[in-house]
Amino acid sequence: MVFQDPFASLNARHSVNTILYGILNANGVQSSADRRKRILKSLDEVSLPSSAASRLPHEFSGGQRQRIAIARALILRPELVILDEPTSALDVSIQAQILNLLADLKSELGLTYLFISHDMSVVRFISDRIVVMRDGAITEQGDVGKVDQTGGLDASAIDDLAYGHDRKRQRVS
Repeated sequence: MVFQDPFASLNARHSVNTILYGILNANGVQSSADRRKRILKSLDEVSLPSSAASRLPHEFSGGQRQRIAIARALILRPELVILDEPTSALDVSIQAQILNLLADLKSELGLTYLFISHDMSVVRFISDRIVVMRDGAITEQGDVGKVDQTGGLDASAIDDLAYGHDRKRQRVS
């Protein structure tokens, strides 16, 4: 899984090497040489230098931290990766870099993503199929080209998503 806030999802006291090593160790990768090889390969896949392994999360930018989180998610070669708003905490140019990286990794490694986002343009870029939910219920689903631009939401629902509030308002005197 790749979370929205990469800094909060990485242990600030552990080096990148320790973070990735722990995943491998907990999942039965016994050979020290194999662990080292997998760590370096994972860092390379997300376009981070091997020297990143010895650094702590606070020494990286937000985009680099998200790359570490992606490397952590991919190091065991899962078939499914869950991405919960993985670009929402990043600025637009870094968002584009991360989305391009995810798209490349998806095709290179044959991954399936469960990509959770409120941003339909991001969803359209990364997805083959879309499921739109509102209040816990599916409102629309289908191939990217078949789901309407707003994901089946009316204007008030889009306002609610964009401004983060409910339409039920109270008058304050």
